[in-house]
Amino acid sequence: MPLDQTALLIELEPVVAANLDRHLSLAKEWFPHEFVPWSEGRTFDGVLGGEPWQPGDSKLPDVAKTALIVNLLTEDNLPSYHHEIASLFGRDGAWGTWVHRWTAEEGRHGIAIRDYLTVTRGVDPVELERARMDHMQAGYVNVNGHEMLHSIAYVALQELATRISHRNTGKATGDPIAEQMLTRVAADENLHMVFYRNILTAAFDLSPDQTMRAVANVTAGFQMPGANIEGFGRKAVLIALAGIYDLRQHRDEVLQPVLRQWNVWDRTDLRGDGERARDELAAQMSELETQASRFEERRSARAKRHKPE
Repeated sequence: MPLDQTALLIELEPVVAANLDRHLSLAKEWFPHEFVPWSEGRTFDGVLGGEPWQPGDSKLPDVAKTALIVNLLTEDNLPSYHHEIASLFGRDGAWGTWVHRWTAEEGRHGIAIRDYLTVTRGVDPVELERARMDHMQAGYVNVNGHEMLHSIAYVALQELATRISHRNTGKATGDPIAEQMLTRVAADENLHMVFYRNILTAAFDLSPDQTMRAVANVTAGFQMPGANIEGFGRKAVLIALAGIYDLRQHRDEVLQPVLRQWNVWDRTDLRGDGERARDELAAQMSELETQASRFEERRSARAKRHKPE
């Protein structure tokens, strides 16, 4: 019989406490200001009468700028994310301690990326601020509602997806400073993924059918948290074409390793809906393989068409 939300919170609390201790022992203190080349900065136009931003100010490739903006706007919605997980997990005990620690660590990411882009004149600061206002006013609503296991499964996958996106964005910039900064951000995201992944591992042992259903549903409807950014669809295609984050990476570098960690294919404790959910998950993975292969073929053909003579 499925456990209700309160029972899940209580049963998983010791696991959360143990993984919080583990996280704190591994997390490294770092400072956003150390990854920003402040000496490159100069005053903008406006109140202080500096120089207006010009497209030629940016040394970043266009796709890297697109990815950095998407990543930054996603990080900007942290107040909404905090509200969602605090409402779900509560503010007491180990759950509450984790919520606040996670929020504090995530806050560094937006600070570092924005300072870097502003100081290096990587993007138009006026357009960036307008995009931030629009995106934050839209807020973020947990696509999984307040169903706890669905939410934990989602963040386990999303944190790993974000890690990969940040790492590959850093490489795409062609700037060693940006790459070093985003590697540091990605390291945080990886630890966050491990925390959530371990919590769901415990949930599988606690209620396997219920947890498998959550994983299958989340995998089927997965969207990145920045999916409501204006023009996200077009931006996501550009990012995928550049190999920063595409269907192949989503399937092979996010879903596959996490599902392996959860031992979803070899579990012997599933019954009824848990078995059905696993069958659905296998079908989803097969369909993603087909979609990823098709995209790779189209990308390869496109690259050949645009190859310089």
